[in-house]
Amino acid sequence: MSFDWWTLGFQAVNVLVLVWLLHRFFWKPIAATIVARQANAAQVLEDAEARRAEAERALAEVTATRSGLADERDAILAAAHKAAEATRDTLLSEARAEADKLHDAAEAARLRAAETLKKTAMSNARALAVTIAGQLLARLDAAATDAAFLGWLSEAIAALPDADRTGLAGADLDLVSATEQDSAAQDRIAAAVASALGGPAKLTFRTDPALIAGFELHSPHFTLRNSWRADLARIAAALGDEKTDFSDAA
Repeated sequence: MSFDWWTLGFQAVNVLVLVWLLHRFFWKPIAATIVARQANAAQVLEDAEARRAEAERALAEVTATRSGLADERDAILAAAHKAAEATRDTLLSEARAEADKLHDAAEAARLRAAETLKKTAMSNARALAVTIAGQLLARLDAAATDAAFLGWLSEAIAALPDADRTGLAGADLDLVSATEQDSAAQDRIAAAVASALGGPAKLTFRTDPALIAGFELHSPHFTLRNSWRADLARIAAALGDEKTDFSDAA
């Protein structure tokens, strides 16, 4: 086998030319394309990383915002709850005060009504008692009735302390009777009063039908009542636990 150096040389030249052509027109553009693609890929990765970082920041902001909103919501709810409790307490306090006021007003009204009813009943009782006393008096002997009340008046005078009786003896006295007394009756009354006082009596006779029956002895500083009106007043006062001006001595 023979070896042709010229052929080998041409082939070597062809190879070199091919390598140069490949390097000039193929490998260099491909390398530039690869570099460009690597740069683009790096840029894409960098952009992706930037977007990821931005997304993470946005997520952190959203998380912080949500946390802040949750805290604000809790604060608002707590404030609303506190305000509601305060309002409830105020309303309850006002309701209790109003209920107490209504209760006090109702109690006062009840007491006033009871007092009015009591006064009305006592007034009716007094009126009935006066009517009954008048009817009874009409059925009694007037002279005997006057004599009985005169006797009771004499006993009441005699029961007075000595100093009071001594002061009344000789003083100007008003003798009030339920009916008008004639001169003979006036003499009997004056004699009975003088005997009870233990001294002379200066009497001025007056008439007051409101006494119904009986007598009353008056001086500027002393009053002795012995009449049906005084008796009825004492009974009414005892029944109604009331004060009365109709005492035996005033």
